[in-house]
Amino acid sequence: MATKKKKITEDDIIEMYMDYVLENETFPKSIYKFSKENKFKEEEFYLFYGSLEALQKGIWEKFYSNSIKVMNNNDEYSSFSNKDKMLTFFYTFFELLTLNRSYVLFALKAEKNPLKNLAQLKGVRTHLKNFAKELIDQGNGNKISKLTKQNPQLYSEWAWLQFLFILKFWINDDSPGFEKTDMAIEKSVNTIFDVFDNTPLENIVDFGKFLYKETFA
Repeated sequence: MATKKKKITEDDIIEMYMDYVLENETFPKSIYKFSKENKFKEEEFYLFYGSLEALQKGIWEKFYSNSIKVMNNNDEYSSFSNKDKMLTFFYTFFELLTLNRSYVLFALKAEKNPLKNLAQLKGVRTHLKNFAKELIDQGNGNKISKLTKQNPQLYSEWAWLQFLFILKFWINDDSPGFEKTDMAIEKSVNTIFDVFDNTPLENIVDFGKFLYKETFA
């Protein structure tokens, strides 16, 4: 009796794609060749992604969604302060990146133009900014005075710059267990929350420019 072929899933495609990239040290040239080599129909690919570029972005969005899932599975997470929630996100996300470090490093260095490599992070940027906005909105809801309320839009942009700063740090980190990245996460998150709680808006913008310069220097 013939066995029914297992239906391919989004996770299957992502796993096959990452394996292909690492084994061949290049991205697939076409969906046709990629699907044929992995013995599934090209039309099955299109059930999840419209292009190989969309798949690249989808991998990063999967890193994000899996991080959020892990965080929410922690029964204590909902009682965390906003700062601890942001710390938990960065720790979780970069731990997941570390589990897939070989692929991530290749993907982020594939093009000579760094901006082209960062294009695959577009979806993560949107999700992270929304996550940061939600944290600030929750914090503002508990404040009576308008003077003590924080700007969600400004903080979301700051959170994205912070992410890029930590990402660059992690890429270059050669410490055992990437312990220096953990320290960078803790110091940067603590500093940013201190800055937003105690620093005038003008100083925040100036510090943001400095962070941007250090990230892309």
